[in-house]
Amino acid sequence: MNKYSLCFVSFFFLFFFMLLNFFMSIYFIMNNMVMFLEWEIISFNSMNLVMSILLDSISLMFMMFVSLISSSVIMYSKSYMSSELNLSRFIILVLLFVFSMILLIISPNIISIILGWDGLGLVSYCLVIYYQNMKSYSAGMLTVLSNRIGDVMILMVIAWMMNYGSWNYIFYLNFMSSDLSMKIIGLMIILAAMTKSAQIPFSSWLPAAMAAPTPVSALVHSSTLVTAGVYLLIRFNSLLMETMFMNLFLMLSGLTMFMSGICANYEYDLKKIIALSTLSQLGLMMSILSMGYYELAYFHLLTHAMFKALLFMCAGKLIHLMNNNQDIRLMGGMSLYIPLTSLCLNISNLALCGIPFLAGFYSKDLILELVSMSNLNFLIFLLYYISIGLTMFYTIRLLMYLMMNDYNLMVIYNLYEEDYIMLKSMYMLLFMSLISGSFLSWMIFSYPFMIYLPFNLKMMVIYVTLLGLMMGNLVSNMNIYSLNKFILTYKLSFFLTLMWFMPSLSTYGLNYYFLNFGQKLLKNIDMGWSEIYSGQGMYKIIKYYSLVNYMYQMNNFKIYLYSFILWMMIYIFIIMLL
Repeated sequence: MNKYSLCFVSFFFLFFFMLLNFFMSIYFIMNNMVMFLEWEIISFNSMNLVMSILLDSISLMFMMFVSLISSSVIMYSKSYMSSELNLSRFIILVLLFVFSMILLIISPNIISIILGWDGLGLVSYCLVIYYQNMKSYSAGMLTVLSNRIGDVMILMVIAWMMNYGSWNYIFYLNFMSSDLSMKIIGLMIILAAMTKSAQIPFSSWLPAAMAAPTPVSALVHSSTLVTAGVYLLIRFNSLLMETMFMNLFLMLSGLTMFMSGICANYEYDLKKIIALSTLSQLGLMMSILSMGYYELAYFHLLTHAMFKALLFMCAGKLIHLMNNNQDIRLMGGMSLYIPLTSLCLNISNLALCGIPFLAGFYSKDLILELVSMSNLNFLIFLLYYISIGLTMFYTIRLLMYLMMNDYNLMVIYNLYEEDYIMLKSMYMLLFMSLISGSFLSWMIFSYPFMIYLPFNLKMMVIYVTLLGLMMGNLVSNMNIYSLNKFILTYKLSFFLTLMWFMPSLSTYGLNYYFLNFGQKLLKNIDMGWSEIYSGQGMYKIIKYYSLVNYMYQMNNFKIYLYSFILWMMIYIFIIMLL
């Protein structure tokens, strides 16, 4: 099988799997069905190790979206990675990634969840270091070490749940929420989800993971790795509402949304801007989850997956055409030379902003109206609305740089639109970015949400969006001198560009010191006195005595003579003492 035939086989398999999930999810929704399948693998001490599968409307619909996006990404990779010698290895890694996510989605059992969870972490490391340079290795280590914290939390949940006699957490959620000693499980699940979905203070790995190939970024940042934490919290939602940490969690997710929106306005790397926008949307999902609206978080998770995958695909094509250059200051005038790709990019960007009747509008508008209705303090209210304004801010700034400015890379233009494999894979997601918000709002909610608010509060979303549009337009047109006035001070801009110094804290502060401490432990204990007095020590003592024994066995006369004289001297000495 050559490298291209594997692409086609994977594409068709995932596409038909998506159609199967689509029809099954409609059937399950119409009949209000839940299917639970269980296979017992081993039983010990009244503790059953079982493989369980939970099929309901949530898992089936999510699997439909994951398989649709991954089929588009594999088709896109056929062209994007065409110069790659080991394309088959890349496709197999992507398929492993998708399989891990599907295992996580259908698991009502914490044991099978750790398999999918760890599978995502391991395969994401392999994909981030795919290009095998120092930057990729550093980003891969940061990604995998940050995610290990979440893995440890899941392992502790597994140990803690031995108290119940089964790992099928789905049956125990109501009991857990009333059991005071089990609230610790809720805290561990929140911490695990915060590491995987890159909330503050674990945010720095997400922009670093942009070292991966762009098709991987499209898959990772739309529907797989970063959404695993949100999905886990959606499953554990009834337990989380009872924990006392939800206010802190709401605050941290709101700050993540705010921080990533500001940082995206200071960034010039195209992929990092899109990564920070993913972080902002994850903060939005997590914050609405912490308020108890898990259906809304799930709704926004699905609509966001569509336009974010499309956005990354368009960015990948732009980077290809720009000779692998990712700096938006060198791009410009794209709408004149690659109109179809520009159309996809603009529609996905506007859907991200929540422009009415595109995919993002239905979920974002509903979330913000519920925030306006709920009994929250003014700070959270401000964080939500400022973050929505910042989304429009960095999107318009990006569009101005890409579409309106002059082309600044080189004299000879090599922009072309003839790569129809990439375009076809993008069109499928373009169609979904236009209609998914509308049809999901009918599929997920069995009853219509009717929210009545005062006129100015109802129009607040439009106000902050227009304000963000004006600010984005203003900043993108500034020259360097007026931009310096806008930035206020060098130190403030440095602080905001570096994500509130979180990469420095997590990379050098935590990982470096922990790893350095670990190296000292290894050197002084494992390879030092512990080695001398245990492993190597025993070896050296036995070696010494075996050498002595060997010399005796050689029947050397001198040895016997010396030993005879020594023993005689000891004997005479003892007699003299007595």
